[in-house]
Amino acid sequence: MATSQHSQLSVAFERGRQEPPDHALELPMNVKEAAKFLGVSSQTVYLWVERKQIPHLRVMGRNIRFLKSDLESFRASFRQEMVNV
Repeated sequence: MATSQHSQLSVAFERGRQEPPDHALELPMNVKEAAKFLGVSSQTVYLWVERKQIPHLRVMGRNIRFLKSDLESFRASFRQEMVNV
């Protein structure tokens, strides 16, 4: 999220005296960062995106981004599956 959008969002929530949702303040991760966070290769992340197995965002058409909060829940479910194998 661009800095100006971030500050506009903060001002909007301050006026309404509400806290912004946690994901509104997150900076999206790229594929390389997401792969490192998940402990897998970039190729694995691309495969999961292609198969629609991982929550992701498309930015400007082809760019793929991930929210850390989405990846945390994905990682937790992924680890649970590995334990049950």
